[in-house]
Amino acid sequence: MIDKELLEILACPVCKVEVRLEGEQIVCTKCGLRFPIRDDIPVMLEEEAERPSEDRAGT
Repeated sequence: MIDKELLEILACPVCKVEVRLEGEQIVCTKCGLRFPIRDDIPVMLEEEAERPSEDRAGT
């Protein structure tokens, strides 16, 4: 589980805006990139992120 204090200081490396925790991923609140969490460590690399799907766009 990601520490709440860590989550508060993380930002999307692309948009530079805040992120939120969704299940086992960190999600950008602006562009929707979904970053994995491996061994309780967020992998905040653009090349490791999943692009938002069409049905999630705009939410």
